[in-house]
Amino acid sequence: MAQATQTRDVVVLGAGIVGTTLALKLQALGHDVTLVDKDHPGAATSFGNAGLIERSAVFPYAFPRDLRTLLAYALQRSTAAHYHWQALPSLLPYLAGYWGHSSASKYPAAIRGALPLIEHSWSEHQPLIEAAGASALVNQHGWIKVWRSAGAEAIALRQAEQSRDYGLRVRVLSAAELRTLEPNVSAVAQGGVHYPDSRQIQDPYDLTLAYLRLFEQRGGHFLRGDAETLSSHADLWRVTTSIGQVDAHQIVIALGPWGESLARRLGYRLNMGVKRGYHMHFDSATAALSHVVVDVDHGYALAPMKKGIRLTTGAEFAFRDAAPTPVQLDTLEPIARRLLPIGARLESAPWLGARPCTADMLPIIGPASKHRGLWFCFGHAHHGLTQAASSGRLLAEMISGRDPYIDPSPYRVDRF
Repeated sequence: MAQATQTRDVVVLGAGIVGTTLALKLQALGHDVTLVDKDHPGAATSFGNAGLIERSAVFPYAFPRDLRTLLAYALQRSTAAHYHWQALPSLLPYLAGYWGHSSASKYPAAIRGALPLIEHSWSEHQPLIEAAGASALVNQHGWIKVWRSAGAEAIALRQAEQSRDYGLRVRVLSAAELRTLEPNVSAVAQGGVHYPDSRQIQDPYDLTLAYLRLFEQRGGHFLRGDAETLSSHADLWRVTTSIGQVDAHQIVIALGPWGESLARRLGYRLNMGVKRGYHMHFDSATAALSHVVVDVDHGYALAPMKKGIRLTTGAEFAFRDAAPTPVQLDTLEPIARRLLPIGARLESAPWLGARPCTADMLPIIGPASKHRGLWFCFGHAHHGLTQAASSGRLLAEMISGRDPYIDPSPYRVDRF
């Protein structure tokens, strides 16, 4: 016997950190919310990152424009980036747009657009973390940029001064001061910059699960279902789930790197690409860290996690679903070992995920321009965890017909 179609108020497609946090923000404004994902919540892009709720991330990751860096990228000699030749033709529109928006004339707009989401990142996460009973996951120490060369020192110090202009606390560390904060960091690091305003989640996957439990405790429902079944029927949206067809008055695409392909099927052309990234955990018995440490010279991070020390790579430009090619991780491991005495690998294979990146470095948050009741919330690039709660509040207020607490225009769907 066929199951009757159920009708819900709001369905959020995607149960990563962005979708799950949005569901909680919608609940707080009185909505009956259903989360739908074909996989386990938090097990995709949200699973792998350095765990930073990065209050200091007021400068989006721009496309390098100096010739030396560009040549290193082009010749595959940079540890910060890697690319697949066969993927480049399809990525060219995104890369061209990314290059353009990284120019001196356009990049300030990316900073202005990102700033409100960054400024409210911790204040919007904190009450949810406390309500979810997840405070033990929070590392309050912030993060440290370290340098090995004079060139990297100049870059880090220049960014430190720019950060102060935005009201951030910044402490420049001598080599001795760095070793006081992180005794296990070797002398290869000649100094650092400490950003104490950021927090780190020592297991981002556990945080997503804690948010999901809180969502369900508050009456929300999580269902397995494939977002690709999405269709419109009269004034409703329909998706097929584990309990049959579910209709919704409002539907939100919060699918991270899978959001663009679904939006394209619905008739939206968004200038987006993906930056893939890898991580691996290492035994921390001889390599304890209190802070996330970023190596400016080589573009990777070492993060203290529940499981061990997590080494995270920079960007890989490739087809989203291409087979793993963890050459960056393999190259970075001996470099990282010279900085910190990490132990043995704790997994047989590295984790791989894809970051959803727009050409203008800002997420897509707001109503679809061609469909009633359709909303977008994806494209957060490197800052999905950081911006999840602040962007969730923004979209929840827009769906509820309330005056948004920040200006939503930088994130509008039709800006492309």
